[in-house]
Amino acid sequence: MNKLSQITIGALLALGTVSAAQAGTLDDVKKKGFVQCGVSAGLAGFSAPDDKGNYSGIDVDICKAVAAAVFGDATKVKFTPLTAKERFTALQSGEVDLLSRNTTWTLNRDTAQGLSFTGVTYYDGQGFMVRKSLGVKSAKELDGASVCTETGTTTELNLSDYFKSNGLKYTVVALGSNSEAVAAYDSGRCDAYTTDASGLYATRIALAKPDDHIVLPEIISKEPLGPVVRQGDSQWFGVVKWSLFALVAAEEYGVTAANVDESKASSANPEVKRLLGAEGEFGTPMGLPNDWAYQIVKQLGNYGEVFDRNVGAGSPLKIDRGINALWSKGGLQYAPPFR
Repeated sequence: MNKLSQITIGALLALGTVSAAQAGTLDDVKKKGFVQCGVSAGLAGFSAPDDKGNYSGIDVDICKAVAAAVFGDATKVKFTPLTAKERFTALQSGEVDLLSRNTTWTLNRDTAQGLSFTGVTYYDGQGFMVRKSLGVKSAKELDGASVCTETGTTTELNLSDYFKSNGLKYTVVALGSNSEAVAAYDSGRCDAYTTDASGLYATRIALAKPDDHIVLPEIISKEPLGPVVRQGDSQWFGVVKWSLFALVAAEEYGVTAANVDESKASSANPEVKRLLGAEGEFGTPMGLPNDWAYQIVKQLGNYGEVFDRNVGAGSPLKIDRGINALWSKGGLQYAPPFR
């Protein structure tokens, strides 16, 4: 074989490799006709099925936002309930296209496990719940306590750090799933239950006697919760990331599910017109239609609407926006420019 032939074959092989690399998650999702999304098996306000198996929650709406962006139809998503122990393996193996499961963004997860976090859906922090009968008003009074938690989470590590740094002794009761941890706490196997504060409020209202339990005031960690995709697929990473940013940007510009059509047709704000696809070609580089963000807002509303109906004032949890408010209102939610 002459040198020219070798070069030609080498170039064709390289081209084949590039083409294969480009055939990523977005292409796979389009071919099968839905987004396969990994969620919690049951956490009120975040992802929980009803008696017919229909999921709802803020994490669920992120999955639906991606489906709306890709297909123009937020219903084109299927949900895989995953425990904390199962979630990363399911994503790494390709069992799910996207993980939206109250998962904390950490350095190790973002660099050493083949994962990429696309943003923050909900800024949270770990806390404790106890029975009022225990007579405890502060986490610093939990010396010698037994604490229920879910294994395979950052919660266990934070728990250890907190008690060690405060010179407190404790016994951990680590269970394989959140539901098992809650059941153990509810049955009296431990003095306290610890998880993200949002999870504590969701758990408390589901207990037989919610008023018998209190959430202690201390927040012992930073828990930025957000969607996760596999590393190495920049196109899919962009689709998921900007689907979340579209929700936040819409709230910043006052675009809602109710006024999105009017905003698209008559807004004088160039950034609103770019966001909703009335100007520019901002969907094309991501492999999406130009109205991808319009479809998200039309079908799901903006970030504020998603927050309120799932965990905020319009939900049973009634969690205050707090640091999940927009940056312009004292919170941390912020979207980069749409330009």
